[in-house]
Amino acid sequence: MFGFRRAAKPPAVTTRIEPPVTAAETSGVTAPAPWLTEIGWGGSGAQSRVKSLPHVSPVTAERHATVFACCNNIAGDLAKVPLQLWQRAADGTETRVFGHRAEYLMNTETSPGVPSAIARYAMVYCFTLRGVSYAYAPRDGGGELTLIDTILPTACSVTRLARARFYHFQDGGEVQRSAPQRSMVHMRYMALDGWTHRSPLQVAAESVGLALAGQEAAARSASGGTTKAAIILRDDYTDDEVRKRSAERIKANLTDPISGDFPVLNEGEDIKSLDLSAADQELLASRKFDREMIAAVYRMPPSKLQMLENGVKANGQQQALDYRSDCLMHWDKPVTQQYDQGLLTQAERESGLFFRHDFSVLLEPTTKELFDAMKVAVGGPWVTPNGAQRITKQPITEGGDKLYPPSNMTRDEQPTDEGDEE
Repeated sequence: MFGFRRAAKPPAVTTRIEPPVTAAETSGVTAPAPWLTEIGWGGSGAQSRVKSLPHVSPVTAERHATVFACCNNIAGDLAKVPLQLWQRAADGTETRVFGHRAEYLMNTETSPGVPSAIARYAMVYCFTLRGVSYAYAPRDGGGELTLIDTILPTACSVTRLARARFYHFQDGGEVQRSAPQRSMVHMRYMALDGWTHRSPLQVAAESVGLALAGQEAAARSASGGTTKAAIILRDDYTDDEVRKRSAERIKANLTDPISGDFPVLNEGEDIKSLDLSAADQELLASRKFDREMIAAVYRMPPSKLQMLENGVKANGQQQALDYRSDCLMHWDKPVTQQYDQGLLTQAERESGLFFRHDFSVLLEPTTKELFDAMKVAVGGPWVTPNGAQRITKQPITEGGDKLYPPSNMTRDEQPTDEGDEE
């Protein structure tokens, strides 16, 4: 007899479950940052819950004139003033430091063929627009800075090992590099943990998106076309090919308003506009999202954006003072301190060295105001004649290093002998 034996059950196939992979930190976050591309910032803060609003990204945001004006004003003003190196002593006195390599690089030429004004503008512009900026600052064998090379934020990634950071990028010589933290200037804005940067446009993405929507609607209205519309077709076409051709014909007329052709509609066909209505556009204009709200994000005074419909509160000099104290100083402090971190060694920082922007060039008085002030200072006495001439960049007068006595006192030009009696 033949016996039959039940076959053994095959071993159960188990699906391999991969452990969760934690990506190395890239550009300050725990995942590759999509906002480094033209797609947008990514995350929950850059896209509004209203899906029809434009997605806010660095590329789309700077197309708005107010966003560009704010970033351009801040970056341009911080780039055109001298960046001086100072040293603060233990007693609080401060002295200007000359001859330091970092001061030369930041005021003359950051790298071969790149003026410092261009590099400083690029770093601050990216900082205000994207909330992050990078520059490569290597040192030679003696610890001296060799150059400062600005790096495109879209071409730099950051990995983290405990508290250390390492930067991977392509430098100006098209060389792929990996640099440690001590060789980089890493500027970040609104970093709640000290490292994870955010852009002001990313945080206020919904307001900026609303401003961009109003601008796009105004552009379509000015061009005479409607690119957002629903085409209503008949139900009794002879076949699907005729129906498709009719829809494509109407769509071509709508999306190319420059051609000047008007859509010809057959009986039963219609176009339903999905654009913002004139009333909606007037609402946006009345709320002025495209200027007031964006200016508030950047702390930009209205006078710097030529928003003069409500008048100005003071003269030009007072407006310049308000602009410096309310706007520039807000951006200046994180910028200069991050220059300190990237361009000065720890020993230099501990010795009291620090960078400072010279904003006096933004507040230059008139010739009469300057001379009147110098006249009062010299006759005070407070400033020597040579001191006033140095301030006004005039030739030094021989013997002008002594303070004049007050005007109500008489100067005694004749020396007296110690034994002479009065």
